[in-house]
Amino acid sequence: MSAVTTDDPVDRADRADRVPKQDRSRATRQRLLAAAVACLAERGWAGSTVSVVAERAGVSRGAAQHHFPTREDLFTAAVEYVAEERSGALRALFPEGAAGDRRAVVTALVDLYTGPLFRAALHLWVAASDEEQLRPRVTELEARVGRETHRIAVELLGADETRPGVRETVQGLLDMARGLGLANLLTDDAPRRDRVVAQWAALLDGALD
Repeated sequence: MSAVTTDDPVDRADRADRVPKQDRSRATRQRLLAAAVACLAERGWAGSTVSVVAERAGVSRGAAQHHFPTREDLFTAAVEYVAEERSGALRALFPEGAAGDRRAVVTALVDLYTGPLFRAALHLWVAASDEEQLRPRVTELEARVGRETHRIAVELLGADETRPGVRETVQGLLDMARGLGLANLLTDDAPRRDRVVAQWAALLDGALD
């Protein structure tokens, strides 16, 4: 004998209404995060207010503050969100692993530090050096993003960190990539960057094999 179930029409209507609202809320949040990163990259911390971000995202200031009560909430969440998206994109470039193509891996890692995300993160770091309430949040964020990027690099490079010096070699690669990103902020550093990437790939082949 099958159980008799009841489904109140009001409940059904409520559920049908609630799902689109959740989708709209998620879409609004993502627009705000993308707009925050773009504003931070273009305007810096001083020019990136919640109102400016809300206008760019096409939402009201009240809607922005519903999702992110403070300016610090908005911008740390934005950089973290895009960093996670970029990490996913980096993994997607090598779905079957890098297959020994370390130059491709080094190029992809360097690319992480030459786009708007790095520029936005840099503005956030500079602001955190002066803003006491922002500093611990950015420090924690940078540590988490750094650990994840390091894990991805180790995985894609096929690096064995139980061997002496390998961990430091991978970290040196990431530090180098950050330095290339800084050099690229003022001028297009692509020609020199290509030569450095080729040299680092050769060094890694010798250090990691």
